[in-house]
Amino acid sequence: MPGAPAMSTTLTTDGLEEAERARILAKAAIFAPPPAMLPDGRRDLVGLSREELIAEMAEIGEKPFRAKQLWHWIYHQGETDFARMTTIAKPMQGKLAARFVVGRPGVATQQDSSDSTRKWVFAFRDDQRVETVYIPSMDEDRGAVCISTQVGCTLSCKFCHTGTQKLVRNLGAAEIVGQFMAARDSYGEWPSPKDGTARHLSNIVVMGMGEPLYNYENVAKALRIVMDHEGIGLSRRRITLSTSGVVPMMDRCGAELGVGLAVSLHAVTDELRDEIVPLNRKYPIAELLAACRRYPGASNARRITFEYVMLRGVNDSEAEARELVRLIRGMPAKVNLIPFNPWPGSAYKTSTSEAIQRFAAILNEAGYASPIRRPRGRDILAACGQLKTESERRAKGAA
Repeated sequence: MPGAPAMSTTLTTDGLEEAERARILAKAAIFAPPPAMLPDGRRDLVGLSREELIAEMAEIGEKPFRAKQLWHWIYHQGETDFARMTTIAKPMQGKLAARFVVGRPGVATQQDSSDSTRKWVFAFRDDQRVETVYIPSMDEDRGAVCISTQVGCTLSCKFCHTGTQKLVRNLGAAEIVGQFMAARDSYGEWPSPKDGTARHLSNIVVMGMGEPLYNYENVAKALRIVMDHEGIGLSRRRITLSTSGVVPMMDRCGAELGVGLAVSLHAVTDELRDEIVPLNRKYPIAELLAACRRYPGASNARRITFEYVMLRGVNDSEAEARELVRLIRGMPAKVNLIPFNPWPGSAYKTSTSEAIQRFAAILNEAGYASPIRRPRGRDILAACGQLKTESERRAKGAA
């Protein structure tokens, strides 16, 4: 039409990010978990949102209050047997048991470390497996459950044992929240305390197998269940999600979940990070740090955590410490320095104690807390970067 403005064929930055988010979510669907249905046709109620639970009750002619009852028993009391849900009449208990289950991942193995770390290998209904770890605090009166979000991983970070295992599939919301619930079973920590904390399992770190932001929908659904104040009731301040830097999903995570953010940085130049964290080739350091600066709620009270694994002669020089200070200057942040945890066949060595101390001193002098993480669970391969299972791709089209 004469005089009409020309239509631009160039996407805006926001449009590009939205297109990339759509691509990530479409790829996640390829590795989708199996349906939450048992072979006998019963549906697992764990992992359903409140709205989905209400809809399931409506299907069997029950009103929304029944979903509220079940939510309390499942997520506050930790009950798995309808017959022990005492506020529900026996005929209704039988009706529920005929159609539904309250599931848990199966415990294939459990190992206890000499330092009180506990590791589980959880098996799901298709026999795929992940590792989950309880990490006690220094005084061992509380700690965090490190949960996995994928069977295997797609990132292939060079220093990480999980990265040597190809991605098999994403975990569903039930499988993600189920890891924390099974850990509570193990420690006898039901019902949920009213203040939102537990005697041992006080925090969740989404730092196990997989990249959580490549399975965002299921992770977000699981964390909303965990944070629901009428159920498990864990505060968002007690949850930290770790990413290797899936930049387009970081903004969405901050806006929708607002949980603590940890970023696996591990290098201060794109050249090195391209090598040891291949995702950097797609989302380089400058883009990653810009997303960190945008993260909602980032403040001195809620600092972004940068994880930095210390690799001898690779990324542990004083010059690299000073460059790290320059990169994060002005950002509310702390840096966790992680001595490399060896695993069979790894090509790297742990930085010397002296190198780690010098690195930390430079960061501390610049005003950034830089705790040196004490390795936990090394004797059972439960430390950071050591998790791996023997699951293999078996789903059609996933190889």
